[in-house]
Amino acid sequence: MAINYSEKIPNNVDLASDRRLQRALEKWQPHYLDWWEETGPTDFNNHEIYLRTAISVEREGWAHFGHVKMPDYRWGIFLTPSEKGRKIGFGDHKDEDAWQEVPGEYRNNLKRLIVTQADTEPASVEQQRLLGHTAPSLYDLRNLFQVNVEEGRHLWAMVYLLHSYFGKDGREEADELLARRSGHADHPRILTTFNEPVEDWLSMFMFTMFTDRDGKYQLLALAESGFDPLARSCKFMLTEEAHHLFVGQTGISRVIQRSCEVMNENPGADIREYGAIPLELIQKWVYRWFSSCLDLFGAEVSSNSATFFGQGLKGRAFEMRDHTDHDASEAGFSIDSWDGKTLGREEVPLRNAMNEVLREDYIRDIERHVKTWNKVIEKAGVDFEVHLPHNRFNRIVGLYSGARFDVDGNPITEEAFVAQRDKWLPTDADLTFVKSLMVQCIEPGKIAGWISPPSKGINGNPFEFEYVRA
Repeated sequence: MAINYSEKIPNNVDLASDRRLQRALEKWQPHYLDWWEETGPTDFNNHEIYLRTAISVEREGWAHFGHVKMPDYRWGIFLTPSEKGRKIGFGDHKDEDAWQEVPGEYRNNLKRLIVTQADTEPASVEQQRLLGHTAPSLYDLRNLFQVNVEEGRHLWAMVYLLHSYFGKDGREEADELLARRSGHADHPRILTTFNEPVEDWLSMFMFTMFTDRDGKYQLLALAESGFDPLARSCKFMLTEEAHHLFVGQTGISRVIQRSCEVMNENPGADIREYGAIPLELIQKWVYRWFSSCLDLFGAEVSSNSATFFGQGLKGRAFEMRDHTDHDASEAGFSIDSWDGKTLGREEVPLRNAMNEVLREDYIRDIERHVKTWNKVIEKAGVDFEVHLPHNRFNRIVGLYSGARFDVDGNPITEEAFVAQRDKWLPTDADLTFVKSLMVQCIEPGKIAGWISPPSKGINGNPFEFEYVRA
């Protein structure tokens, strides 16, 4: 399905055949560009960025690379090809025809899912707005902007659904997506993690590693939706999302590699003195971002998750590939329990545990990547191992909110948590130190001293390539 870039709004959904919808989206478009100008990457809109642009939605050969100014990037509406005769794969409507229009009885729940997903996309752009000023290399600067423009396109994907299928209140929701602001005291983004500042590149890599990976699992669940336009939108978004995860996973690995190199070059020294980030600080950033992102999945036991699954709106990741009981109305699921004093185990209805099923898939995925970081450390001969905290640590949503646990998941008092907090989570001094290293280094072929260069460049180009041109 080739994308028509001759249109004012590039698309592969034959937008021109629906003049009313086309006019509505063309009215929304300048407001989007105003939002980008106001809250997108600062001071780089006149630079030419080596960006990847989708030219089709097929699995192979869908991307074109070239230098383009970000305001000229052709954001648009791209859905994967429709599957003839597709059936709903799970829930109470299993084996019925997938919906091409919004089922009226599920309208509000479906809109809620779309709006929540949509709100995360512009939020991350706003959170990362100033990072270009402290980029450690041209390669990293380009990757930041690639992530930013694709998050903007993912917003377009959800706005198309709101405009196309939800009438007047859908258009109002689309306007609100441009009105909310990350971290705003009176008009914040919907989810807490998307209101937290991302002020250094270590946090940027953690965000793309942990937060964008949560996004991957939410998209995987929505890609199973019985509402076919949503499923097809999310499937293509997942294609673009892979690069965001790559930026985070490899970025953290490169920071770890450089820290190990400096440790080996200066045995016994405090590597802060040599402009590198101690592994202990990297560990604190992992504790902080991982625990925050676990909250994004919601409560461990959730009536909403049961409703969304039963209604066929949101499945499990790889529902059709990895699961056999697609009804899930009689099955149970074993989870940890916590009554405020004692930990235990209990079985709950599987449909009510769908958030926890998705969270456990996410954790297993993260654990695989932590192993690759530890292999870097082991290869360097350094005695250290990165750990994930227990999923009870530092939670503010769900079963463990309002209680305190150590990084191994043991219940502790508030006083004990406060006493250990500076050991587990970044302190003001830690944040100040890491920010002190964030000095822009964007001369071709150069890189900041706190991170190693990548093993290869983008699209077959060398690291020294001019990925950003003034």
